[in-house]
Amino acid sequence: MSVGQKESANLVNLLENGPACQTATLGNYLWDDLPDQDKWADCVHCGMCLEACPTYQETGEEQHSPRGRVYLIKAVAEGKIDVNEAFSKPVFDCLDCRACETACPADVQVGGLIEEARGQIRQAMPLTGLQGKLSNTALKELFPKQNRMNMLGGLMRFYQKSGIQTIARKTGLLNILPNPLQEMESILPEVGKPVLGRYPEIVPAEGMTKKRVGMLTGCIMDVMFSDVNEATIRVLTHNGFEVGLPKQQGCCGALHVHAGERETGKMLAKQNIEAFKDYDKVLVNAAGCGCALQEYDELFRNDPNMQPLAKEFSEKVEDVSKFLYDHDFKRPTTEMKTKITYHDACHLAHGQGVRFEPRQLLNEIPGVEMVELPNADRCCGSAGIYNLTHPEMAGKLLERKIDDVPDNIEMISMGNPGCMLQIAMGVKKHGRSEKVVHTVQLLDWAYEKDKAQVKENIPVKS
Repeated sequence: MSVGQKESANLVNLLENGPACQTATLGNYLWDDLPDQDKWADCVHCGMCLEACPTYQETGEEQHSPRGRVYLIKAVAEGKIDVNEAFSKPVFDCLDCRACETACPADVQVGGLIEEARGQIRQAMPLTGLQGKLSNTALKELFPKQNRMNMLGGLMRFYQKSGIQTIARKTGLLNILPNPLQEMESILPEVGKPVLGRYPEIVPAEGMTKKRVGMLTGCIMDVMFSDVNEATIRVLTHNGFEVGLPKQQGCCGALHVHAGERETGKMLAKQNIEAFKDYDKVLVNAAGCGCALQEYDELFRNDPNMQPLAKEFSEKVEDVSKFLYDHDFKRPTTEMKTKITYHDACHLAHGQGVRFEPRQLLNEIPGVEMVELPNADRCCGSAGIYNLTHPEMAGKLLERKIDDVPDNIEMISMGNPGCMLQIAMGVKKHGRSEKVVHTVQLLDWAYEKDKAQVKENIPVKS
């Protein structure tokens, strides 16, 4: 049997028998969970993706463009180049923002290719030393374990409320931290108590129940933005939806898949698939998490046992803004005078194709004046933890984003926690005053004003 025939036979064996038999190779990809050849087959290197790619816009270098990365990934599969540092750098320098997928006329799934290639790189070139220890601790010992995340949240609350934060800032103690961490600390939101475990597993709807839905609370989301989770629950129940918060749920695995730690990502995916098995709709208020959940079927592409279950689950996942718009959400009636703009989170606009619905939620709030943000769907540089691993590139993209924010805006709305932190940091660095908010928070505040007027027996505007 020739080498080519052997590789083909191995691929068939992989697809038919699943991970236990994953001994296939593909060119210089020698590890399990091979990249999908179909994803690069349609790329004709037309260049339509170039102007959409943030890293190409900044560098002008072909290897930092989507078509350049696709070429490199394909070249490894053809045995032309090795899995080495020269290959790893452009693959990991990608923001995985998916803007290229929106621009691509052939619908090449560059994001999926990038993540599959990263999986190969991390198996061939595991992180070592301090970087490896930090990565393993965060990705394997912290994010997947909700009790540890909650403990971290408790420490952050203590840091904020005990006065230690004030002392650390005034004395310059924070100067020992790397600059990116200093900047993140400066815009740390007020950390509340997690929703998961504090709220009942079933939160009843207000009035007649329209539908029962599950809600992903997330790991970072429930620690740093529990107020957004609470607002989401209030908005959903106000609209007649019973909200399920299964305790067995956990981290979505997005950061793991982005980092090439696919096996841990799969473990977390299985946990969530099981947790939400009794729900026919799973709602998410974090763009990155929602995109990851919608791609569980791709994560299990090489596992014929899990892939059907993952596909069924992924089809149930929806961003909360789209769900509310599609289910005729209650229009607020009380005027809420404010001037806002909207930032398209990459994994909401490019990853899930959700652009119109969140804008419509905001437009339906009386008194809200919407001003369109130029280049609203260009990446802000957050990209998971990209702003920590690639602070220079992330900083350049943040500068562009803040420069685009229109003048005389009071609020910048969006649907992703990473973007909220990143853009809040940009607002602070530029000495601006805009409040950074989640889209659902604005709707929640509008409903609260409605309720307050009803309690005071003040007639509301019709």
